[in-house]
Amino acid sequence: MSLPVIPVTVLTGFLGAGKTTLLRYLLEADHGLKLAVIENEFSEAGIDGALLGDAPVEVVTLANGCVCCSVHVELEKALFLLLERLDSGKLAFDRLVIECTGMADPGPVAQTFFVDEALRERYLLDGIITLVDAAHAGFQLDLAIAQAQVGFADRLLVSKRDLVDDAAFDALCQRLQRINRRAPIRVVEHGRIDLAELLDVRGFNLNADVGLAPLLRPVASGASLDRISTLVLRSAHPLDLERLSDFMNDLLERHGNSLLRYKGVLNVAGEDRRMVFQGVLRLYGFDWDTPWGEDEARETVIVFIGDGLPEAAIREGFAAVTGDGAA
Repeated sequence: MSLPVIPVTVLTGFLGAGKTTLLRYLLEADHGLKLAVIENEFSEAGIDGALLGDAPVEVVTLANGCVCCSVHVELEKALFLLLERLDSGKLAFDRLVIECTGMADPGPVAQTFFVDEALRERYLLDGIITLVDAAHAGFQLDLAIAQAQVGFADRLLVSKRDLVDDAAFDALCQRLQRINRRAPIRVVEHGRIDLAELLDVRGFNLNADVGLAPLLRPVASGASLDRISTLVLRSAHPLDLERLSDFMNDLLERHGNSLLRYKGVLNVAGEDRRMVFQGVLRLYGFDWDTPWGEDEARETVIVFIGDGLPEAAIREGFAAVTGDGAA
């Protein structure tokens, strides 16, 4: 008998962006799911904060069957505890939501689900959802940690939209797109949003969706002071897989800790199928995808979201692989 695999949503965002409000909406919404929540940012405004004590890991079942878990130890112990109680029948839940603290880097949280084989077999990282406070994003996004939260995201939810005018909102969206072109931008109103934007995001699935399709307008060009930004490489030339591997290995060796998220669809010479890959920091996976269509243009597209990446050098290295002369 196979054991259930639990989809995981990571909820992040800077202090005051509205994560707890969104979490309350998730717990109360009519979705028919039993959610387990690992929450590590407790205060008087937290989810049932008064019920959660100071034990290293304490689990409380809410009235609607959802589960809250306070974490005062490392994440891995909380994840294994939930599995133990799930498998023993002491708890029942369909999904897991992890709320990061406002100053937390979501990278190590995401890595947890790739490093440990036992956790990898039982949990499926579905997506990283980042909330952005429209009223305070102007100075919050000057902080590296806030930019990192945006860079890791599969969805960007802008809160407090009603507190800024159209010009400020448009400028914020442009800035968010420069940082992370993969993530669609949505507005969340007082914690309420279509649940389809939060669940079954499949941001970590190995597939040919590199996440650029939702962009309906070009990202404004020009110098940016943001450390984190998106770099997109394209080529219509079939790639030599060995040369591409050398390029990627060198890139990871030099800049692996600065590569927040990356994903690619590759047109490999001599192959009728797409190759897809994606990674978080130095951890990545790859696989063969569906065949190219007969009338479909075969194009390699690689998207990097990184911290201070040397764009000119990377483009030059990629051009050497593709033979384009320019990336």
